[in-house]
Amino acid sequence: MTDAEDRKPQSDEVRSTFRAPVAVSTGPVGDSESSTTSEFAIPRGLAVSRGGSESETTSEFAVPAGLGVPHQAQGAEPEGSAFSLPRTYTSRQAPPAFTPPNGIPLVSLTKDVPWQDRMRTMLRMSVTERPAPEPPPKSEEGGPAVPRVLDLTLRIGELLLAGGEGAEDVEAAMFAVCRSYGLDRCEPNVTFTLLSISYQPSLVDDPVSASRTVRRRGTDYTRLSAVFRLVDDLSDPETHLSLEEAYRRLAEIRRNRHPYPGWALTAAAGLLAGAASVLVGGGLLVFVAAALGAMLGDRLAWLCAGRGLPEFYQFTVAAMPPAALGVALTVANVDVNASAVITGGLFALLPGRALVAGVQDGLTGFYITASARLLEVMYFFVGIVTGVLVVLYFGVKLGAELNPDAALGISERPLLQICASMLLSLTFAVLLQQERSTVLAVTLNGGVAWSVYGAMHYAGGLSPVASTAVAAGLVGLFGQLLSRYRFASALPYTTAAIGPLLPGSATYFGLLSIAQNNIDKGLVSLAKAVSLAMAIAIGVNLGSEISRLFLRIGSLQKRRAAKRTRGF
Repeated sequence: MTDAEDRKPQSDEVRSTFRAPVAVSTGPVGDSESSTTSEFAIPRGLAVSRGGSESETTSEFAVPAGLGVPHQAQGAEPEGSAFSLPRTYTSRQAPPAFTPPNGIPLVSLTKDVPWQDRMRTMLRMSVTERPAPEPPPKSEEGGPAVPRVLDLTLRIGELLLAGGEGAEDVEAAMFAVCRSYGLDRCEPNVTFTLLSISYQPSLVDDPVSASRTVRRRGTDYTRLSAVFRLVDDLSDPETHLSLEEAYRRLAEIRRNRHPYPGWALTAAAGLLAGAASVLVGGGLLVFVAAALGAMLGDRLAWLCAGRGLPEFYQFTVAAMPPAALGVALTVANVDVNASAVITGGLFALLPGRALVAGVQDGLTGFYITASARLLEVMYFFVGIVTGVLVVLYFGVKLGAELNPDAALGISERPLLQICASMLLSLTFAVLLQQERSTVLAVTLNGGVAWSVYGAMHYAGGLSPVASTAVAAGLVGLFGQLLSRYRFASALPYTTAAIGPLLPGSATYFGLLSIAQNNIDKGLVSLAKAVSLAMAIAIGVNLGSEISRLFLRIGSLQKRRAAKRTRGF
């Protein structure tokens, strides 16, 4: 074979983006002077491997000749795909990570602090800065069953969110459950009606996501406390709780009946309204009238709930009997304080629990959940306003002499009113289905709140908004300390204690002024009620934060701020 014949197949194999035509003679090179070559032709003596066809072109990202390429597995992504993994990287043999010039800050999380603080601290870190968990003894051989762990996490978060827990605490609980089974690279997300969680084992592995919708909400702080104990046991490294055992305990929590029967809840609603009427200056007859009106409203609300009516109409119907009873006593010329009767009935309906949770979510950066909770509070409040306004309007038309300028005598009997405030907190705790072991503590907390409010407002002459904020701050502080002492949720120790501080009288006088066509005066009174409600919510949250910042009782020495709440 001649040299020209040797060069012909080789030149056909040349793969270049700058291909030029090459004239090759069929005879020897020396025999033909007309043979011309391109400047891109393969020099003589350079061997080129034989490859594909002449029409094959290569990309600038093609593997250079001479570089060994491992055999591609069948079914794998072709070379150059955006979804193929780097050849030199595996999740088990990862290259050393980049370390910042200043180093990675050391995070020290002591194990004897409440799991809420530990999980909040890690949730506010990026995934790369979180300390790696110890190998969990709970997980089965080969690692935990990721879908089942995520399902357990979502079910626990559903119970907490449906029970009224704040979004930040729900996220912390979900992260604690995942971390206890070794799933540290997880990101929980909580909104008002939707829970979701995503877990990615490494940067090159596919993430696993799951979600759950919260459709039913119920107030049962006994169930809430049981779920907190379950999360605490899961977070304890010395407690070896398997996945099956956790599922069994969770099923028992869901099946448990409420600690108080229905008749006890109705009686508690009546006693709450009666205690509130005494708190604002009522006597024995006012106590009985307010209690009867509240119990009748509670039964009507239960009837509406059984018929499937929304909660808006339930609140509207429940607000009518106390107002109707107060108007009837006024029309009958009975010498009673009708304003105290109606105000006592309003205390049993004001959504203080949802208000505190909504403001807390807003202060901790969960703005979507906070907006939904506050919108729910607004609907409940509008329902109460509608029910009371309808009754007051017809009462005014019937000639009921209800005076919005009448001052309630609430500064004349401090000892009796302190006792009434403690009774109000006790009955509120029963309505919230709290454990019997927490009722005494929250009752005392409510008495302390009213004592501080009365001393600042009536004895000291301070504004009601400032007095309410300080009293609510003490409620949040004491509630947080009690919850840390028992490693439980703070809601059972704070929600019922703010009952005596609810703006029942301001709400009633605002509605009465609107019913008597004094719109401006009514709006001013309702604005005062809203200010008092916001003071309660902010005070409770501030007291809780103070206990975390300055008190070293079961608390971390340093807690990172939520950067998402900053304005820059």
